[in-house]
Amino acid sequence: MVISIPVPDLTKIFGQLGAIFPADRILTGAEDLIPYSFDGTATLMQRPVAVVLAAGTEEVSRLLHWANETRTPIVARGSGTGLAGGSVPTAGSVVLGLSRFDKVLELDRRNLTLLVEPGVTTQTIFDVADGAGLLYPPDPGSMKISTIGGNVSCNSGGLRGLKYGVTKDYVMGFEIVLPSGEVAWIGNKCVKDVAGYSLREVFIGSEGTLGIFTKILLRLLPKPAAKKTLLGVYARMEDAAETVSAIIAHPIIPCTLEFLDHTTIQCVEDYAKVGLPRDAEAVLLMESDGHPAVVAEEGEIMARLARKHGALDVRVAETAEESLRLATARRSAFAALARVAPTTILEDVTVPRSELAGMVAFIQALAKRHDLRIGVFGHMGDGNLHPTFLTNEKNVDEMHRVELAFQEIVTETVRRGGTITGEHGVGLAKKKFLPESVGGLNVEIMRNLKRLFDPNLILNPGKMFDC
Repeated sequence: MVISIPVPDLTKIFGQLGAIFPADRILTGAEDLIPYSFDGTATLMQRPVAVVLAAGTEEVSRLLHWANETRTPIVARGSGTGLAGGSVPTAGSVVLGLSRFDKVLELDRRNLTLLVEPGVTTQTIFDVADGAGLLYPPDPGSMKISTIGGNVSCNSGGLRGLKYGVTKDYVMGFEIVLPSGEVAWIGNKCVKDVAGYSLREVFIGSEGTLGIFTKILLRLLPKPAAKKTLLGVYARMEDAAETVSAIIAHPIIPCTLEFLDHTTIQCVEDYAKVGLPRDAEAVLLMESDGHPAVVAEEGEIMARLARKHGALDVRVAETAEESLRLATARRSAFAALARVAPTTILEDVTVPRSELAGMVAFIQALAKRHDLRIGVFGHMGDGNLHPTFLTNEKNVDEMHRVELAFQEIVTETVRRGGTITGEHGVGLAKKKFLPESVGGLNVEIMRNLKRLFDPNLILNPGKMFDC
């Protein structure tokens, strides 16, 4: 899909940008613009008018003030790892590159907070916290290259989401530049703060449509003293789902409950060779963390429940290296699947845990009906599925079947009480499904918020919904 409309006077725009940024931080050549024409989402592409590489809040403020005055669309971009087209440029837009905002500004151990710029990678944040004996829990699969600004913009999740929650649960405050160019600080280091409307939640997950983050204040936790990793092997997906339900009902809330289906197991084993059983219909990765005694007890209970509910085998990691190897099976799923076909479309839907096994069975049957190859993996503990289409975007007929199949997945997800995205966001890829998912009135409320903050519609226009 290529979005194409006439662009404005380029000479005028280049001259105006030159008054804000040094020449070496304005990109206009085709070879420089092409890498900014797409993100991690398959089939979406649009070349921007220019790319500017900002190096401070003042420059972002001046850029947005200019854009608001001239009605020039601005699309913020971090590492470009998004999977919903959120940072794909709008036609006629200027891309604001935030890769230079890469500083860790403050680690406050007394308040368990970390102040960072939006271009810091999630892995760096985890490592800084870990080095201080602390934990930053959100861990999206792209954490080695995704940036915290994008994580906050899309309210990213991760493998530890079942126990620890998602990005919004760890954002205490931020500096944000509004479309007018005004700079606001929202939030603080206080554990409790109920003064006025909760504006943090308005901006978190807004996908760059309401403002640009320039500093982010994160909450950290004490680092768990111990961890236990198990891998359950199943002949039926339903048994893996029943194991999850039994663990939650016990009640135990593990830090991780992840699964891979048969197709994904084959691809992961071809790619990473971690010793997964190729004849399994599903594997379930289970991890507990916390006090050593609690972890040991929970590990024994989870192993017992897994066997009780049909696990053919339960492997318990005895060393940190073995634990890492088992976790690698899940973390390498996308990379493994991406090697199989020219185009990999990684989707993201969430259903109540009670609907998980039925939803996976629906997707597997749908793949056969549409003659498609779809690998399914995800966060079984919180119902978040990643049906992954292994296809070729140059095959027009097959891509049409992919489109029809995903429409069916969305409809079935909503019918089962689910949502069209659990962590990737709406962006361009899912905007047409948003009314079906949340209802027309809710979309209109979102439109009103967009018009309030951004009356000239300059920030990431056309994403999530049309105004």
